[in-house]
Amino acid sequence: MSGPATLHVDVAIIGAGTAGMSAYRAALQHTSRVLVIESGPYGTTCARVGCMPSKLLIAAADAAHAVAHAGRFGVFARPARIDGAAVMARVRDERDRFVGFVTQAVERWPEAHKLTGRAHFEGDGSLLVDPGDGPPPQRVRADRVVIATGSHPAVPTGWREALGDRLIVNDEVFAWTDLPRSLAVVGAGVMGLEIAQALARLGVRVRLYGRGGRLGPLTDPELQALAPEVFAHELPMTLDAEQLQPRIEGDAVVVRCTRADGMVFEESFELLLAATGRRPNVDGLGLQHTAAPLDAAGLPLFDRRTGQIGATSLFIAGDVADDRPLLHEAADEGRIAGDNAGRFPDVRVRPRRAPLAVVFCEPQMMLAGASHAELKAAGVHYEVGAASFEDQGRSRVIGRNRGALRVYGECETGRFLGAEMLGPAAEHIGHLLAWSVQRGDSVQQMLDSPFYHPVIEEGLRTALRQLQRALRMGPVPVERCMDCGPGG
Repeated sequence: MSGPATLHVDVAIIGAGTAGMSAYRAALQHTSRVLVIESGPYGTTCARVGCMPSKLLIAAADAAHAVAHAGRFGVFARPARIDGAAVMARVRDERDRFVGFVTQAVERWPEAHKLTGRAHFEGDGSLLVDPGDGPPPQRVRADRVVIATGSHPAVPTGWREALGDRLIVNDEVFAWTDLPRSLAVVGAGVMGLEIAQALARLGVRVRLYGRGGRLGPLTDPELQALAPEVFAHELPMTLDAEQLQPRIEGDAVVVRCTRADGMVFEESFELLLAATGRRPNVDGLGLQHTAAPLDAAGLPLFDRRTGQIGATSLFIAGDVADDRPLLHEAADEGRIAGDNAGRFPDVRVRPRRAPLAVVFCEPQMMLAGASHAELKAAGVHYEVGAASFEDQGRSRVIGRNRGALRVYGECETGRFLGAEMLGPAAEHIGHLLAWSVQRGDSVQQMLDSPFYHPVIEEGLRTALRQLQRALRMGPVPVERCMDCGPGG
């Protein structure tokens, strides 16, 4: 019996998510011999189980919260009635609409550019693609390969066996047909915080569990300390859980939690959501059969400016790269990797955008440019400006006066370096600040820009003014910064 036929292409792309689709478009600029290999249904993580359905759930939660708290403005409505089935019906319907845009785009690709199956490396440019369920495997020979296989939810060892169908991950939340009565959310990162707050506002009894006192991605110690205070009034939290031992009792999940102070608590829930991070999809790829350099965790070592893995003809993009798991970063990485795979061996360094991350809780969180932790690790001499939103004019007017902003500037040059924020409209202010970082603006240039009144951005101006005073209105001798210490 003869082996599987071999398909020869210039560029093979494994994965048709955001990064893979972007890589496909970029590679096509150099060659028409491109093949995209996908093992699952089309539709990006963002559209299917990430950004868009979570924001749909948050939109419903924000509406419920606005009704419940309208009385502070002298506007009194009947108590809000939350129809969980209707909430989830809209989430699913709109989610499917967004997924449809993605699948329609892929359906327009030539059939010769698509192959369904799970790819496994037999060598650097040799792939065996198993479609499963009957048809024989297809062997693919590609001169260059882009790995864009995404990631999957990470679940602590033994939890699936212990909890069965009472354990869920965020991918499953958006398939609900109704809201649960109660939910334990384990993991106080971005997804855990967003979902926990949204469901609590929609009437679900929720407790959020985390470790080390951290809530969300903020790295500035002042904001880290403030965040639990801001959210504690509406979201029950245990952020110092040193041990979590969930078990099934009857129809309930019982979470046994040992806190940092040694106290032990138990609480029962209908379901447990494991929002404990995501892991790159590299298992089963057969990377050990390639020349790709791997780290101790088995992940490829690559240049984020080119997407190239070592000095090979292999490239990587998107969540599988475990760099910045955000849609716009995945799209950029796919474009860079696809372009360089298409033009290989003429690999070119491409500039990356200024970092920008947003958490859509309320108040929102934002990191733009260099974070506090990154500046500390790099040994940069910087100063800090700050503003609270407690008494900020427009924030008080609209009843969203919680949180604070921290901005960072370089001592030697007066250049704006970055910011972290917990507060209203952080998604919009974050864009302004990321643009300033990317342009290389000085703090003075930012202050010379117009600020309208009354707007939330006036809080940004307050922080920048304080930062400029700390920088002494321009370049400051390095000796002073060294005396006071970074951020002193």
